[in-house]
Amino acid sequence: MPNQSRPATLKSMAAELGLHVSTVSRVLNGDPTGVERAASPEVVARIRALAEALDYRPNTQASNLKLRKSQEICVLMPRLTDLVMATIYDSIDSAAEQAGYLTFVSNTDDQQPRQQARAEHALRRSVAGLIVADSHLGESQPLLDLLMRKHIPYVLVSRQIAGHLAAASDDERGGWLAAQHLHQLGYRDVAILAGERHASTGADRTRGFIRYYREQGLTLNPQWTVNGAFDSLTGHQQGEYLLGLEPRPQAFFAVNDFLAIGLMGAARDKGLMPGKDIAVVGFNDIALANELTVPLTSVRLQLAEMGRHAVELLLKRIKGEPAESIILAPQLQVRASSSLRCAD
Repeated sequence: MPNQSRPATLKSMAAELGLHVSTVSRVLNGDPTGVERAASPEVVARIRALAEALDYRPNTQASNLKLRKSQEICVLMPRLTDLVMATIYDSIDSAAEQAGYLTFVSNTDDQQPRQQARAEHALRRSVAGLIVADSHLGESQPLLDLLMRKHIPYVLVSRQIAGHLAAASDDERGGWLAAQHLHQLGYRDVAILAGERHASTGADRTRGFIRYYREQGLTLNPQWTVNGAFDSLTGHQQGEYLLGLEPRPQAFFAVNDFLAIGLMGAARDKGLMPGKDIAVVGFNDIALANELTVPLTSVRLQLAEMGRHAVELLLKRIKGEPAESIILAPQLQVRASSSLRCAD
């Protein structure tokens, strides 16, 4: 009777069966399609019967290190407190699970040194690939250069960089739609809360917004475009500044909803009502946007679809299949913050 005082190993089972350890390993840990090349059917049956009797469990971590692959996907996020990022990650995790992969997320605080350190830690775990949501614009791309050099599959999500596979939205088109809406309502003196300079999302949305006004023969005041973090506190601070100008802007485009919500808080503090005294348009159309006292006009993105597509593209790269970036179309959701007529 098999001795079960210690966990079964490949070496102990090989000794008991009188086989070479490599034969046992190929049968129990190798590619299932190649088992017939590892041993005869009778030997395979003997190995599997003993493994079942001893309740043998393969050391998947050691196997993955040897084979330089695993069933894990690392997702690099700029910050986990961001509802947009959380929504995308939730979709990534669900799609990966359906494909037989596990994900783990690393919060990089949108800092490149932290991003590099977290990615290198993931590579030491021999991850199958990475999904990068915190890419930075600029000539230097140390992380992406590292991944390409090591032939590690990766895909960008939400943010885009030319020449790199991505699942994202047509952010420039979204900015263009926001500008078209405000221009058609008659607004000419418009300010932009443009987000972080290094994020393609804010940069592309700002570019599309300015482009529409330029196409109408109008030049926006460059001093009314302000950069900063993508959060409500920054939106409030920037709102206080812009609303305190004399003359002040008539309308405001924020490249994400949290900036817009912070701006609306600053307007409230000054006794101003969005949709009446000023117009406000946000971006992303988070669920909260429609629940505010003055519902927020916002550009809606397909966030869940973006996450699913990121996994689809990464799996293609893992399998060595050709893949092309998937860019989703945004839609403008008009509400009372840009025109009280929408509240009727």
